[in-house]
Amino acid sequence: MVKSLEKQKKWIPKRFGFLLLPNFSLIAFSSAIEPLRMANWVSGEELYETVLISHDGEAVASSFGVQTLVNCSLANLPMLDAVCVCGASPIARTGNEAVIGWLRRQGIGPMGMGGIGTGSYILACAGLLKNTRATIHWWDLASLREEFPSTHVTNNLYEIDKNRYTCSGGTAAMDMMLFLIGKEHGMDLAASVSEQFVCERIRTSEDPQRIPLKARIGASQPKLIEAVTLMEMNIEEPLSTDDLAHHVGLSRRHLERLFKKHLQTVPSKHYLELRLEHARQLLRQSDKTILQIGLACGFTSASYFSTAYRNHYGLTPREERKREIDDPAAHSPLYQGDSVLMR
Repeated sequence: MVKSLEKQKKWIPKRFGFLLLPNFSLIAFSSAIEPLRMANWVSGEELYETVLISHDGEAVASSFGVQTLVNCSLANLPMLDAVCVCGASPIARTGNEAVIGWLRRQGIGPMGMGGIGTGSYILACAGLLKNTRATIHWWDLASLREEFPSTHVTNNLYEIDKNRYTCSGGTAAMDMMLFLIGKEHGMDLAASVSEQFVCERIRTSEDPQRIPLKARIGASQPKLIEAVTLMEMNIEEPLSTDDLAHHVGLSRRHLERLFKKHLQTVPSKHYLELRLEHARQLLRQSDKTILQIGLACGFTSASYFSTAYRNHYGLTPREERKREIDDPAAHSPLYQGDSVLMR
């Protein structure tokens, strides 16, 4: 076991509650709770306590039908530092009124509130994600944005905004919990926990879910998928919107309508974002010069590349690369290219 913590230090365990809703995702729940157990074992300290909760104190069936025993009901909870709602898979839009009411009442206090998978939807229903960055499984992104416009919904794996924790479910729950472990007890411990699960690296909060476009919008829009595929294949020498429309056999206006309807953007902006994302990966992962990277991503001059990059990411390519060099966390296997500090 790794003894990276001070041997003489006595920690007050942080108590996480996991509120299981009927048909909860078993893999998301396991991915969230197991890192806490492993952190205790690896450190040799009781850093975390976990409490399993259901609305009425009875066992809860997962989406696969596995019955999970709980420790208590909402009516007899012990004191908690945070509670994570493990939502139904697929999302349950009714039947959770009592849970939502309880969450709404708890939301005025200091207790952390987490949403795992569709648990984010339940938090939003309780009014706990207003003016907050949050995420949810990619299948429910559009509906969360539509129903809760005051929530800043992202396509990221997880989001941590003050004492609100949300993740997209599945194994992203593990990345989120490992991040929280690393923030509180150090990157060495979080990395050791990750290694116990044979996890190659801990993905950052900025990592997108990276679901293929076809999976997001379905197979009913082949022309749109073809246009985006052409963009991805022509990063170094970008095609004009007219050229894209010609290649896919549509008018420019029709192509723009497809982008607006299904991607909420215009072709030129989507294309620019693809090129800038590729540039960011090269800045973080290659030794190419900034000019070489700009040219490889279709920018005709260093000044144009720098301006576009700063407008999109809030810092210049040079500043991005300098942050990678100056920030020790940027080169840690724990967080590839991002600081462990919360925004």
